[in-house]
Amino acid sequence: MASWFYASEGKQQGPFPEGQFRDLIAQGVVRPDTLVWTEGMAGWQKAAEIPGLIGGGGAPPMMPVGGPPMMGAGGYASAGGYGGAGGGSLAVDFGILEFTWRSIVLLIGMIFVLPAPWVFVWYTQWIVSCVRVPGRPNLSFTGNAMTLVPWYFGFIVLAIAISFIGSQLLSNLLFIVQIVLYWLLIKWMVANLASNGQPLGLSFTGSIWAYIGWSLLFAISIITIIGWAWVAAAQMRWFCRSVEGTRREIVFKGSGLEILWRGIVAAILCSFIIPIPWVYRWIMNWFASQTELAPRGSL
Repeated sequence: MASWFYASEGKQQGPFPEGQFRDLIAQGVVRPDTLVWTEGMAGWQKAAEIPGLIGGGGAPPMMPVGGPPMMGAGGYASAGGYGGAGGGSLAVDFGILEFTWRSIVLLIGMIFVLPAPWVFVWYTQWIVSCVRVPGRPNLSFTGNAMTLVPWYFGFIVLAIAISFIGSQLLSNLLFIVQIVLYWLLIKWMVANLASNGQPLGLSFTGSIWAYIGWSLLFAISIITIIGWAWVAAAQMRWFCRSVEGTRREIVFKGSGLEILWRGIVAAILCSFIIPIPWVYRWIMNWFASQTELAPRGSL
């Protein structure tokens, strides 16, 4: 019996057995203008365009072809589209109220120190679910807070010990340790990304020495007042190149100038406190729109 897929709010839903799919049509979930797909179809089509589907007729004839074509940003590809070597820009979508209360909970958790690893993972799971990736529906984060516990509390104990010793050299080494922990955090987060509940198998291959170098360069660039924006753009491109395990290249298109003026506007608006959620969403949407998935070898 045929299995059906349909598109809803940019996400691929299914597969559904034909009987269940017919029920969705009867309930109005699948409408005449809904994009649908089943085996034997070259690409996504509106339900009304398929003979016998809307109106109670029989299912269209089947032909032996592969799985469903994956959906891309702003539309739906034919077989072998974004699910294979295609691409498109990322997007971020979240409500202002939800962002506000979740951010307040995160801030409180960080202030109280002990709940920080669990609150951080909880917040990351939510924010990752708000990211839309072409051909990767229902993005999620599967990391466990217990992984962070020894890193987080170990660093706190080390920082307290160094503060009692009062050594400037050890304080500088603590800064390096902090950078290393951020590097480990990035590797852990990338490795725990999943789509539709299945691990993506990604890995972050940027070396610790390169990450330390970028971090120090960024810190130095702040002295120039504006140079940090170009360093940030270059670091983003390095970060994207360092993510492996996908058949598509991750490319950051944003420039230093674009980061600079947006950073200035964001700093001015955030000084008024109330616009912070809107500013955060605006910045995240821009960074996502500048991050594209492209067929390997196409650049």
